[in-house]
Amino acid sequence: MGGAEGFGVGDSEPDRVGVAPSPAGGLLDVLGVAAMVLDAEGRVVLWSPQAEQLLGYRSEEALGRYAAQLLVAEEHFELVLRLFAEVMSSGEGWAGVFPVRHKNGETRLLEFRNMRLTDDLGDFYALGLATDQATLRRVERDLALSVRLVDQAPIGLAVLGTDLRYLAVNAALERMDGKRSTERLGRRVGEILPFVDAEAEASMRQVMETGEPVLDRQVMDRRGTPETDRALSVSMYRLEDSAGRVLGLAVSVIDVTDRYRAAADAERARHRLALVADASVRVGTTLDLEQTARELASVAVPELADVAAVDLLDTVLQGQPTPKEGPAVIRALAVAAAYPTIAAAAADRPGEAADYGAHRLVTRCVRTGRPVREAHLDEQKMANVARDSRAAAWLTRAGVHSYLAVPLIARGEVLGALDLKRARNPLPFTEDDALLACELAARAAVCIDNARLYRQQRDTALTLQRSMLPKTPKDLAGLEVASRYEPAGSGYEVGGDWFDIIALRDGRTALVVGDVMGSGINAATTMGRLRTATQTLSRLPLQPAEVLRHLDEIITDLDPWLATCLYAVFDPTVGQCCVSTAGHLPPVVVRDAGPPELLDLPTGAPLGVGGVAFKDLTIDLAPGDRIVLYTDGLVETHHDDIDTRLDALLQLLRTEDRTLEDTCDRLLGELRNPDKHDDVALLMARVVG
Repeated sequence: MGGAEGFGVGDSEPDRVGVAPSPAGGLLDVLGVAAMVLDAEGRVVLWSPQAEQLLGYRSEEALGRYAAQLLVAEEHFELVLRLFAEVMSSGEGWAGVFPVRHKNGETRLLEFRNMRLTDDLGDFYALGLATDQATLRRVERDLALSVRLVDQAPIGLAVLGTDLRYLAVNAALERMDGKRSTERLGRRVGEILPFVDAEAEASMRQVMETGEPVLDRQVMDRRGTPETDRALSVSMYRLEDSAGRVLGLAVSVIDVTDRYRAAADAERARHRLALVADASVRVGTTLDLEQTARELASVAVPELADVAAVDLLDTVLQGQPTPKEGPAVIRALAVAAAYPTIAAAAADRPGEAADYGAHRLVTRCVRTGRPVREAHLDEQKMANVARDSRAAAWLTRAGVHSYLAVPLIARGEVLGALDLKRARNPLPFTEDDALLACELAARAAVCIDNARLYRQQRDTALTLQRSMLPKTPKDLAGLEVASRYEPAGSGYEVGGDWFDIIALRDGRTALVVGDVMGSGINAATTMGRLRTATQTLSRLPLQPAEVLRHLDEIITDLDPWLATCLYAVFDPTVGQCCVSTAGHLPPVVVRDAGPPELLDLPTGAPLGVGGVAFKDLTIDLAPGDRIVLYTDGLVETHHDDIDTRLDALLQLLRTEDRTLEDTCDRLLGELRNPDKHDDVALLMARVVG
């Protein structure tokens, strides 16, 4: 029975049963446990290398000698002999600390575990296992401290094996995620915590392989609702023994939800300030009502909502008193969506007025002047949001789940509402969202009200101006006439441009174009007064320059008090036209057999300057010749030189259309500035036989 066969183990058996040598540096190596065996007489019969290291005696110095004489001071003889006798007689063993003499003469306290051994002949021996007491106490203290730290630590701690399965967890981690240690041990992290993904497990393996720790990685536990989501700070580092052998992975987990929410709140506050600042820049860039509404709706998506609509009370748009209760007539001005969705089609079409019942949430909003918020929409609440059952079905299909309407209030008057819906955004509208929406609405409402008041003023001025524009007289002697008036674009005020066609009693015809400086109702009023004065003066036997001189005196009492004007009188009996200008752009004469040319008129200052004489110029006009009068809105732009634009006008007039009406349309289509920053008056006349 020699060698391994004596233990019934073959050569390959260690591999099969998992037997493997342990590297140096383990716990037993740290303790340096010495072993010695005494016979029944107390002589040393076995002596381990660790005993030699611990006590200094080589085996040849210790074997055969009485242990008491070798290792114990004389004053301790009686005690050690008594303890030896008890162990050998009772067989119960003895454990404790005993002073032992080192070879160098110093006394050391050793921790002993003594026990009786019996051989196959029935003889007794004493086995002594000993280690340095100080070393043992240090290991015990370190172990106890480690255990206490782990058990009592307020942060979650876990130890994973090299296979990334749980070996141990502390109580704090159990409390943190509600999983008891019995549910974890032997299982992988992903099996216990489904929010830990494959990327996290890959990070664990990387820490195991490289020894590079991962510190303060934030992981979100989203197993509950958005309101109960938790933020966890996870750190991982590799565990090694004193010899550098990898034991596993230590994981610490700290619940940083409060810190995460505070940071999220701060970020939301910063984002909201940025959104309000952005709205201050983006909303109200023009005085166009619909454009301002579109700007507000576009600011609200996608930062605040997935679908936004801007609705105004029709009574506000009509300038009528708004009832305080009951149903309402509301006109949608703008709808914006963060992405293509059928929810946008469920909203009222911009520009159309719709009857909103008293049950509608937006009606409640504009009637009370207070926000209306539904964090979660059910079937009944959806019916109070949508205009009808079909629209409600569309909203449901689009995934709309939360609704918010805030009033648009300016100068103490409720103008309408900002209507917001969420679909893809999973979070319901909160009170903070309502406060932000109210802030946006309050800032935008002033811009919307300014645009509304401007539109009312502009409509008034435009109505006034159009009422003053002439109707072309019938049967003009020797002339065919066409005219156009186009106001400035909706983002600009109405100007003071006008034209007039006056059939004189002697068969002549006066052609007039003018442009009052400034814009708005005042400019339109001054234009009307000048036109009336021009019609009155044209009845008198006055030359064009004399008419302008009288107008120059009249305008000084008006506001605005500057205007340009071109006055021409065509006499069909002699085929001549007498023209005078007051600072106005020159007319174009298109000869029947020649190229278009700008008429070179004597210089004249605008009306209202005073002290400058006006002069007449008489030209011949043959049948087929055309004369074109216009205001600066036809040719002026913000970027092009005026000479370049006048050349473009001449080039366009080289082509003759079938009718003067067609030519008017072509000139406006080709020359009119796209942004229509100014109004345009255009008057064309052709001499007929």
